[in-house]
Amino acid sequence: MRKIIHADCDCFYASVEMRDDPNLRGKPIAVGGSSQRRGVISTCNYEARRFGVRSAMATAHAVRLCPDLVVVPGNMKKYREVSQSIREIFLEYTDRIEPLSLDEAYLDVSDSAHCQGSATLIAEEIRARVREQLHITISAGVAPNKFLAKVASDWNKPDGLFVIRPDQVEAFVHQLAVRKIHGVGRVTAEKLHNMGIQTCADLRRFSKLDLARSFGKFGQRLYELARGIDERGVSSDRRRKSASVEHTFSEDIDGLEQWQRELARLYERLTERLQKMDDRYRISGAFVKVKYHDFTSMSQERANKSCRISEFRHLLGLCWEKRSDPIRLLGVGVKLIDLQDDGGPLQYELWPEEKKTVAPVREPL
Repeated sequence: MRKIIHADCDCFYASVEMRDDPNLRGKPIAVGGSSQRRGVISTCNYEARRFGVRSAMATAHAVRLCPDLVVVPGNMKKYREVSQSIREIFLEYTDRIEPLSLDEAYLDVSDSAHCQGSATLIAEEIRARVREQLHITISAGVAPNKFLAKVASDWNKPDGLFVIRPDQVEAFVHQLAVRKIHGVGRVTAEKLHNMGIQTCADLRRFSKLDLARSFGKFGQRLYELARGIDERGVSSDRRRKSASVEHTFSEDIDGLEQWQRELARLYERLTERLQKMDDRYRISGAFVKVKYHDFTSMSQERANKSCRISEFRHLLGLCWEKRSDPIRLLGVGVKLIDLQDDGGPLQYELWPEEKKTVAPVREPL
């Protein structure tokens, strides 16, 4: 039986800024780009959330919702330093840590001898040390698997702890709303609700085959999670599944020719990023993403092993054909396969011996 802790800092960037500037405390604040430059909110504190401000929201819209909102520019160097300090605390209890971001991680403390082996006491001690040493708060969930630990960490936010013991799993999952399942977004939730599914108890009425027909591969995942089953281990070596770059423009760009010019610039950045990666990855697909002036998004992707710029141009052209309105954001990226995760011996060389990288084949821009 695993003992998993999901640790999640509360409003991480905003908490660090409030810690370092006491004048910000008690005010609605957000960390993000300027509303004058079409910035986006990275995170905000709970005072701002009461006005409807959320992460990934345009700063200009956030200021309209909350006129007194204080927008602070981000300082990633500082946030990384705080994140590293948190990780050092984690490492005193276990080296089986799976970071999800700077402010969030899974810890497997199944074999930890600290706190008499109690995952609950370990989580409490970690939270206390983060508060005392770093002066920010962290919420935690404790459960027998990753799925339930992540759900639990959100249960008593902010600055809370929630524990799901093995003998409580059945009752807890039975009443859990399906919208709480990681991976169930707005569209999937709506589809589930249209099927009369509101809770995991409702979900259990459907067979694995039924769910696979309706949701594809994710259907099997839904079938297992509705029963509290999650066999994923905590991996200290999380590998990439994609690599991408994007840019938000100061003014909307219009016309396919201008889209393609910006695409060429992003392609250069993507290539530089891929050249820094090791040879355990293989490119499996290309994708482009556009966000229109009204904040709706569209993406196109296709399986591809070389990802030449011509492939991105083709995908961007498909976006243009579907909707040719001005865009405020453009992104390009590749899907990646981790050959070590896939298992089995490699049967071929991905790249010539003199240049083993996952960089796409370059074409003249």
